[in-house]
Amino acid sequence: MTAQKTARRIAHLDMDAFYASVELLRYPQLRGQPLVIGGGRRHQPEQLADGSLQFSSLRDYAGRGVITTATYEARAFGVRSGMGLMKAAALCPQAILLPTDFDEYRRYSRLFKTAVAQIAPLIEDRGIDEIYIDLSALAGDDGGREIAQRIRHAVREATGLSCSVGVTPNKLLAKIASELDKPDGLTVLYESDLASRIWPLPASRINGIGPKAFAKLQSLGIETIGDLAGADPQWLVAQFGRSYGTWLHEAAHGRDDRPVVMHRDPKSISRETTFERDLHPRQDRQVLSGIFTDLCERLADDLRRKGFAGRTIGIKLRYDDFSTVTRDQTVEHWTADAATIRRAAGECLKRVPLDRRLRLLGVRIGALVPLDGVDAAGAAGRRVGLRVAEPGGGSLPLFD
Repeated sequence: MTAQKTARRIAHLDMDAFYASVELLRYPQLRGQPLVIGGGRRHQPEQLADGSLQFSSLRDYAGRGVITTATYEARAFGVRSGMGLMKAAALCPQAILLPTDFDEYRRYSRLFKTAVAQIAPLIEDRGIDEIYIDLSALAGDDGGREIAQRIRHAVREATGLSCSVGVTPNKLLAKIASELDKPDGLTVLYESDLASRIWPLPASRINGIGPKAFAKLQSLGIETIGDLAGADPQWLVAQFGRSYGTWLHEAAHGRDDRPVVMHRDPKSISRETTFERDLHPRQDRQVLSGIFTDLCERLADDLRRKGFAGRTIGIKLRYDDFSTVTRDQTVEHWTADAATIRRAAGECLKRVPLDRRLRLLGVRIGALVPLDGVDAAGAAGRRVGLRVAEPGGGSLPLFD
């Protein structure tokens, strides 16, 4: 690749199998083995009389929990984040199962972000394990490769963990690039690389094209991003609607003008997931309940990490015909509590039709205020914090 200087250079940094990698620092004897994170407290390793540890096995799991993350050894068996643990047990019963430890993951998240900020301070926080970085003022004639290498080295020095980085002209392409050479990868792309590096990829590699949309594209003869780029934009609008069809055309051509936003007080925070296959509220009730619990727990963690509590809790459902419904309700006190969020979101579910298959499920919370302000005013009537129910234990029958 010839050296070019581009005015806008955006990096996406993604920690490699973050939760699992943190656990491997704690249990190095598990390196090289398939490992799944997502169990409850009952799956803590047990110390035996001889001082050794006995770990839970996925083959012994029973419940409705979902996978938070998995090592690359487990992913080789088809195990993926968001998959039900029971399904994962059928694919890889020998995998070790560990509970999530959000306090430890947040600590490592702070460590890697602090290390990056000392080199490149223009950071957009996108979650516990990923960030966007504006390198425009720091990138040299190498397009940002040297500065990205420094960032990767700093992250490893600060945490002992690896990350993968993509450096491109915008956020959409940077997200794709950071996934091209995982784990521990660095990919630097220019607009001139679009045809050779991006267009041959499956269209599903674009963040925002979920399994159902990709399946529809495939049914229309579109497999790759290049196929999508070559499609007539008016035809895409006719197939997918004006907003999504127009976005598909722009995304396939690598166009994205979104800036890196360092800080803003959010009006709302949400978590949602698009399913690998459409799920029926009754036939797949246990799977949906597990996914729903996981979304609420992640939303509560986002609130605590960002320092907010909220009062307006809502849901988002997208049906198999691509129609979407939302419902929300306002609770009495501001909260960042997973069980409270789940309870209120469950009430919202009672107000929507649950008679057809779902392709997307989401949970949101709005009317946000800073957590410290809530504590000082005593508005919640109790400590505002994260309380996570044991997956599968005491879960509300939301999809009965």
